[in-house]
Order: sequence, then structure tokens, then C-alpha cells
Amino acid sequence: MIFTFLKYLQPTHYFSLQRKQRGSVFPKVTELPPSILRQLKEDMAFSSPKAREYDLSWQALQLGYIGQATTYQSFERVPLEDEYRFIHKYFHPVWCIYVLLLRLASFKNPLQEFSAYRKGRSAKRSNYLQNPINYSGYSSFQSSLLEEKPFISVIIPTLNRYEYLKDVLLDLEQQDYQNFEVIVIDQSEPFQKDFYKGWKLEVKAIPQKEKALWLARNRAIKMAKGEYVLLYDDDSRVDPDWISQHLKTLDYFQAEVSSGVSISTSGAEVPQNYSFFRVSDQLDTGNVLIKKEVFKTTGLFDRQFEKQRMGDGEFGLRVYLHGFLNISNPYAKRLHLKVGSGGLREMGSWDAFRTQKWFAPRPIPSVLYLFRKYYGNHQAKLALLKTLPPSIMPYKFKKNKPMLLLGAILSVFLLPVILIQVWKSWELSSQKLKEGDRIGRL
Repeated sequence: MIFTFLKYLQPTHYFSLQRKQRGSVFPKVTELPPSILRQLKEDMAFSSPKAREYDLSWQALQLGYIGQATTYQSFERVPLEDEYRFIHKYFHPVWCIYVLLLRLASFKNPLQEFSAYRKGRSAKRSNYLQNPINYSGYSSFQSSLLEEKPFISVIIPTLNRYEYLKDVLLDLEQQDYQNFEVIVIDQSEPFQKDFYKGWKLEVKAIPQKEKALWLARNRAIKMAKGEYVLLYDDDSRVDPDWISQHLKTLDYFQAEVSSGVSISTSGAEVPQNYSFFRVSDQLDTGNVLIKKEVFKTTGLFDRQFEKQRMGDGEFGLRVYLHGFLNISNPYAKRLHLKVGSGGLREMGSWDAFRTQKWFAPRPIPSVLYLFRKYYGNHQAKLALLKTLPPSIMPYKFKKNKPMLLLGAILSVFLLPVILIQVWKSWELSSQKLKEGDRIGRL
């Protein structure tokens, strides 16, 4: 990790892992173009030149640098006070105290830790996200890829959502880019064959008896005739330029993946950290355009995640590790209705860390399968320590900070129950790891 303390705060982040043959994703500061360096702020308060250098690299990536600079293959340790300065600069003070307590609980020298913490606390909280890197040429960019009109396969798994699927298909009819097919893997009961008649689209509706999301997507990818695969959900709405914005972004950045953004309220602003182009640290299978050749290299979706969670996150991580460029695209946005019935809601929980029953596994076993497989047991435990206490509160309070704090407090009193839940999840994830992945090939 570029700064060691990120292992406590982002223990299972994509960018904490080295990519095959390409090393880290963080650009070497000495190779950044002057136009990019001028948009970064060097922090001379770091005690070591190496920490100042790493801070600039971290800024560049977070602010949206997407370029050809060589990346770091490894990182040197920086002084303890610089580690604390870094987290004070970019994270809420509560999380800085959290790191200090973890360090003390790990029998680190308390005098050194308190001294370094105190020095780091002098850092002013950065508002860096207010000034992302501007790609001014994008708006006037004439995409040759759009002019070539490559064939696209839009893939939609659905389950008992005809009412919403109707609007999905209407939006696709209105797209300003029309060279695509639509493959719907329909798991509904009963299957309504007549629903798919009369659309001004090339629609292939495939009934599937088994209610299995990743099976559905894998089937459709194998059937897809397109050079590009556009994964979509059955409870979403998009603007007429949705497909063209995805293609234009791939062309502009010479990328293999365009990850669109999601909003859950009509007219809402795109969240600040998704409001500009950047190397994406996630992949949402409800809104992503992927070159089909990517699947030939990485494989299809892992069916160990069937009827559970984070199958798209695991695939996105494989895409990252293989060195493909995945762009977070603020212009390819969708309204995600998050309908309370049908779809995955009929198969499991809304959330990977919130259970429906008191003694059900927490988190969903597939989460620990992902964490342990790629990051190891130690980082998986750090992830549990950070994510489980706030997850005590219901899903509707997911973004309510006071309620999340209350959940963290309640977790102390519920510790025996939580330990049983975690033990169950750990055992089930161990079984998955023993079985191995279920990744099909294209």
C-alpha cells in the first residue's frame, strides 16, 4: 500500500493489490505531466521527501489522473508521523482515533504512537475532491469508435419485474445509438412470452427456470454477438445518450471498461467522488460497458457468489488485476430504482453485511470468500472489524452517521451474537475456498 495505514482503513480496496506485470496503480510523480502536477498540492509538512512524493501520487489518482506514467512497483516505509499525517489529512478524525487504538492494541510502542498521532493531527483536512482533474477535451471529442458503430449486446437478467422492465425497454428504444441487441434472461414465473412482442428493438428473451443471477449473465455473455457487452439491470432508467457516452469514454481514454454511475433519486446529483473521470475502484453490473475480449482473459462471473453478494466486485477486481483500464464514467448515469420486490431481493439481503435473521451468517459468506481469497485472512479480519459494528443498524440507516455510530456502540453489547454470526460465515467461506472458484470460460 502506498501508505501503510491504509491497510486499516481500506483493507480490501482494489488499489491495495499489485496488478499482474504492471505493479501498483499509483503513478510515479517524476513521470507525471507538468499540466497534472500543477493541479496537485505538495504538502511540505510531511517530514520525509518520500511521503511528500507518495502523497502527490495518491492525490493524482484520487483526482482522476488517467495516463501513461509508469507506476510504482513497490513502496518504501515512511516515518510514523507521516503515516498519521496522511490519514488525518484525508479521513475523518474518528477513523484516525480508530487507527491509533488498533495500533495500541497491537502492542506498538505507546509513546511513539501518541507522539506521531499528535504531530499528524496538525494536518488540515483536505477538500481535494472539489478540484478534480479536468478533461476539457472530452466534450468536443469526435469519437471514431462511435462513427464505426460497433455492435453491442445489452444484457438484462430479470425476475418478476415486467412493470419496470417495460420502462427499461422504452428507454433503450430512445437511445441515440441504435446498433445493439438486447438479451433478456427471464427468470419470472410465469414467463410472459407476449411481453416481448412489438418492441422496436432486437430483443432475445430467454426463459430460465433456475433463479440464478450469475448463471443468467454468463449465459447471455456466451450468446452475445456484440464486440462489447453492456450489463444492465431491470429496475433502472437512463437518458438517450447512455450507450453513446459509454462508447465515447472507452474511445477517449483507450479503455476496456466504462463503469457508469448510479443515483437512487430522480434529479439527484452524482456523488462527489463519482462526478469526474477517474480510474474506477468498482464495477457495477447494473451499468457497465465491457469489451468482450476482457471476458476471454478474465473468465466469466464466479458462480460461488450465486444468490449472495459481491459477484460484480470480484469480477471487477479480476479486471483490475489483469491490468485492464476501467474508467468511472460520470456521463453514463442511471437512475437505480432499487425496487423492493423481484430480482435479487427475492434471493437474499439488500446488503452484504446485514442479515435477515439473528443467527444468520454475518457477513454474507461470499463476502469473506472474496476478502480471504484475494487479500488474505489478516486483511479480511481488519475489514470485519471496520464494517461489522456499523452494520448492526438496518439498511435504511446506511448513510445516517449518528445511527451508524449507535450501531457501533450496540455491537459491543451484541458481541456474543456477532461472534457466532461471523464464525458461521467464516466456516461457510472456508468451504467455498476449499471448493475453489466456479468461473466459466468464454
